[in-house]
Amino acid sequence: MEATLALPQLPPHDPRTPALSVVDMHTGGEPLRIVLAGCPEVSGPTLLAKRRYMRQHLDYVRRRLMFEPRGHRDMYGAVLVPSELPEAHLGVLFLHNEGYSSMCGHAVLALGRFALDFGLVRAPSAGAGEVRVNIHCPCGLVAAFVECEGGRSRGPVRFHSVPAFVLATDLSVEVPGHGKVVVDIAFGGAFYAFVSAKKLGLNVCSAKTRDLVDAASAVTEAVKAQFKITHPDSEDLAFLYGTILTDGKDSYSEEPTTNICVFADEQVDRSPTGSGVTARIALQYHKGLLKLNQTRAFKSSATGSVFTGKAVREANCGDFHGVIVEVSGQSHYTGTASFIIEDDDPLRDGFLLK
Repeated sequence: MEATLALPQLPPHDPRTPALSVVDMHTGGEPLRIVLAGCPEVSGPTLLAKRRYMRQHLDYVRRRLMFEPRGHRDMYGAVLVPSELPEAHLGVLFLHNEGYSSMCGHAVLALGRFALDFGLVRAPSAGAGEVRVNIHCPCGLVAAFVECEGGRSRGPVRFHSVPAFVLATDLSVEVPGHGKVVVDIAFGGAFYAFVSAKKLGLNVCSAKTRDLVDAASAVTEAVKAQFKITHPDSEDLAFLYGTILTDGKDSYSEEPTTNICVFADEQVDRSPTGSGVTARIALQYHKGLLKLNQTRAFKSSATGSVFTGKAVREANCGDFHGVIVEVSGQSHYTGTASFIIEDDDPLRDGFLLK
């Protein structure tokens, strides 16, 4: 966090006008906008306290970066902050169209590359190797492993999750328009409801995205209304982030299994969802469908992009028996940008079309 980051050149502007500079990346098609400069200091003694502070006092930064005209409904972002953990290389707050998530796997994969390439961690002095990047997420410390050569990142990145566990299986909820639907709820840094799209009369591989979004959102709202989410470590983590519709192929196979994640305010993940893959592997392991170190491939029904994942060891979270999950995927840079926030712009704080 002490490295000086090079900023893109700003267009001519009044020096008193606020400006935000970012690096844009994507992992499996899911965007990540990383703030380089322009965000005021985020106060708080802990990362979760910083998350609360940003929500209460700096939410305009999220709206300016995520919403139109600078972003879009499905934009995703990251604000880098100092961590109170001595072993962490950086702390991060995740931004989306509704607020602030507790974990984001596609962002961790991208941030691993970013941290190495922008000098937040030191690369090997010569040759090829792998660098560990400790990223403090709101859910806890997550380790990313970045391949590098010649001081730059290359190839896929993998991460090891916080303990992932199952909160509920075979939970019956009344979903408007669908009747009683049986879902599972698991934690992979964030809580998700899981259900086969077939139970909702849909094919996750071929249905229109709008139909999948409507069905997943109905499940999310039903679970929120009928089931209390709890987390053994912190109330800040005790919320349902979204619903993941699957192809129902939960038993181990060498063939990819397909899913789509709808989270926050009907935001659609273009990637297979890193924290969702984490939770889904924990669920499959819990049900005896997957063994330790059995690698599965997970495909996004939105883009066809693929993450791989496996449970690497058992780990508890409070009284819950869970697993540490390794997820691997490929991130790419898409560019840099600088945004000028002019006081006389009536849309300076952004907008979303409904």
